[in-house]
Amino acid sequence: MMDVQLLKSLSEARGISGQETAVRQVVLNAIDGHAEQIRIDPLGSITAVKPGTGERRLRVMIAAHMDEIGFMVSGVDGDGLVRFVNVGGVDDRILPGLRVKIGTNGTSGVIVWTPIHLNRDQAVVKMSSLRIDIGAASKDDANGKVKLGDMIVFDTSFIEIGEHMLRGKAFDDRVGCSLLIDVLRGGPYPVDVLAAFTVQEEIGLRGAQVAAQFFQPDVAFVLEGTTANDIPNPLVEVDDQDEPNPTCRVLGGPVISIMDRSMIVDPRMLNFLRTTAERHDIPYQLKSQLGGGTDGGSIHISTSGVMTGVISMPCRYIHSPAALLHRTDYDNMLRLIQTALQTIDDAVVRR
Repeated sequence: MMDVQLLKSLSEARGISGQETAVRQVVLNAIDGHAEQIRIDPLGSITAVKPGTGERRLRVMIAAHMDEIGFMVSGVDGDGLVRFVNVGGVDDRILPGLRVKIGTNGTSGVIVWTPIHLNRDQAVVKMSSLRIDIGAASKDDANGKVKLGDMIVFDTSFIEIGEHMLRGKAFDDRVGCSLLIDVLRGGPYPVDVLAAFTVQEEIGLRGAQVAAQFFQPDVAFVLEGTTANDIPNPLVEVDDQDEPNPTCRVLGGPVISIMDRSMIVDPRMLNFLRTTAERHDIPYQLKSQLGGGTDGGSIHISTSGVMTGVISMPCRYIHSPAALLHRTDYDNMLRLIQTALQTIDDAVVRR
């Protein structure tokens, strides 16, 4: 079952790509006593091992990335407004008016732009034209509160909505981290579980590449958060819509990737995951859209090649200040990965 307080701590921790320290500490505290050979590699990823119980133990790597999208301070204007650049994929359309936190001290700010009353052409303002107001009266005042290179993250509190929905930032991929922690806390498994909480996924799948080269696994799984675009298309009249065209749906179960921009899943892995879900009455969805990528893109071409599967949590409004997920999807995704670990064997990976 989901540890809601753990997911809350992971979601609210501030950690854009390359600055995952706060997230890393939450993970280290959570897996203490549940894994062996815990280490932090030179890039900052956490690797850990949960030994299996089988005689011929497959080495199964499971990866989830700790970093989130965000911004970085790139300068300060003479009036004390803060300039910034993105770290990872951010949509300019969602930025005006957002609350953010800057630096290790969490200085509060608001992304400002020309008021809608004066923006006659209603154009989307590019990020380079936006600024963050931290309440500074001058450049010197602002420089006393923030500095060049400070990380900037969305200012979002984790909350429960109703009985089953959860809202928070950075579910891509703190939900994967939470699931991987649950895997380490569970078991035993017949295979060796090689856990990798990776860094810098959002800017190039970098931590996963190093972790995979270190582990040299027989097979790998990536736990991710993905886009549940199961809402009406605002550009199409309601009467003209048959069904939304989502990547996946909330309450549809874990999402098994067929392919994305970074990899094509081996048919044997795809068949194994689908068969596992069907035999154990676990609902699932298939992802075939080419947008996006995961740590699997680096893992599957590491060393001499690693068969890799990707299982994702359907999340609405991903890569935004506040994503939504459903507890039932979480529980089913955990069931799928734990069942896969109990049943995978040499026959799955053998040519």
